[in-house]
Amino acid sequence: MNAQNLLQMFDANALRALAPLIALALGLVLVLLAGVFPLGRAVRSALVVAALVASAVLHGNLLLGGETPGKVFAGTFESSSTTAMWGLVFVASTLFAWLYSVRYYEEDAPFKNEHDVLMLATPIGMMLMAGARDLIVFFIGLELLSIPLYALAAFRRDRTRSVEAGLKYFLLGAFAAGFFLYGTALVYATTGSLSLDMLADPAARAALGQPMALVGVALIAASVFFKVSVFPFHLWVPDVYEGAPTPVTALMATGTKAAGFAFLMSALVLLPSSTASTVALVAVITMAAGNFGALAQTDVKRMLAYSGIAHAGTLLLGVAGAIHGDPSNGGAVQASLVYMAAYVATAAGAFGLLALLERDGGPTTLESLKGLAQRRPWVAAALTLFMLSLGGIPATGGFLGKYLVFSVAVRSELTGFAIVGVLLSVVALGYYLRVIIAMYMQSPEHDANIPEPRPASAAATLASIVCAALVLATGVLPGWLLELT
Repeated sequence: MNAQNLLQMFDANALRALAPLIALALGLVLVLLAGVFPLGRAVRSALVVAALVASAVLHGNLLLGGETPGKVFAGTFESSSTTAMWGLVFVASTLFAWLYSVRYYEEDAPFKNEHDVLMLATPIGMMLMAGARDLIVFFIGLELLSIPLYALAAFRRDRTRSVEAGLKYFLLGAFAAGFFLYGTALVYATTGSLSLDMLADPAARAALGQPMALVGVALIAASVFFKVSVFPFHLWVPDVYEGAPTPVTALMATGTKAAGFAFLMSALVLLPSSTASTVALVAVITMAAGNFGALAQTDVKRMLAYSGIAHAGTLLLGVAGAIHGDPSNGGAVQASLVYMAAYVATAAGAFGLLALLERDGGPTTLESLKGLAQRRPWVAAALTLFMLSLGGIPATGGFLGKYLVFSVAVRSELTGFAIVGVLLSVVALGYYLRVIIAMYMQSPEHDANIPEPRPASAAATLASIVCAALVLATGVLPGWLLELT
């Protein structure tokens, strides 16, 4: 490619499409440079917030500003109102995780600048994954997301569990990346293209039915299913989530899952409609594995890890509805966006409050939460709200998301799977209510070593208030979110 063609690709439309990513990249470089000079933590924190807010504003402009750039860079990347909404979800998940991390790493303060740089890199990868119209662009985004997360999972290098979590995530993630590349090679060998738009052509779709192409599609699906923790590629989740620093766990549970499902909703062209029932079956098995696994946990962090697996299964049921051919023309995409927006606020708030309690010096077991309502009433109240939302109780964002996803499944003639999904959601209440009962109805043992509570940081308090407000706003007044999506 000569210089003239390269300049033509970087026209005003392309720059507008990439503006949110460029804002994050500039912020990343400035935060990295701020660590070289003695500018102080306040300046570095201001740069992180400024980069995330600038990216959110640019995404908001694309969402509400009328005409969007569409496909750019020879059709390999798309900027639309849908990708802009996904971008807001990614920025929100990163911002919440960062706010909860502000005073979390008291022992690792000298390395906090590297932590912020790595965290700013992750939403760039998420945005590339969501807007990818070419499998190579998606892979670049996948690695730009994954590599910083490997380092962040092992960030607390003086703790064995954190290093073990980072190593497990890296090794399994490397295998998943290999699956994706090998599957991509098989698809290219069969169809002669890696463009999702070209693969939608009838001739290419016919070629995708060949055995070699089906193996390639299966390998690609396995790689993405690993990233979003879908059965049977979910076994890494509890150990990695438990060992990683809790703010990093919040980012993995929200932003990473959102990016994977954003790609799945745009890559449905690779899957024939006959696979909808198979995907729906995998979805309900994933929900069962997550919910029944969570019932056996006494550590709340591991419990929420299994809960995240169950929520991935619920979202996958919406994907199955889209594969089958959702009659509402876009209802599956809207359901996924609403579900993920509500889940980001809910899961980020829940993991963030666990990070706050961890900072108090105590474990995050059910035993340690006994009597929390007396020691820290506001923390207990917020955690109760998040548990109810994760359980899908009405008047919360979690209920709205589940209602929309199950509605898509019913409209797509997957009614039996939707009924099983609803029943499994009822099972989930069994472990969410255990947390609430421990906080309000049980007292700690006399010999329990529960540290004295310390005041939360202003950043963690702000993040908790915003998350709680979003959960209530999406549950009680959902019209604004439905209009946006």
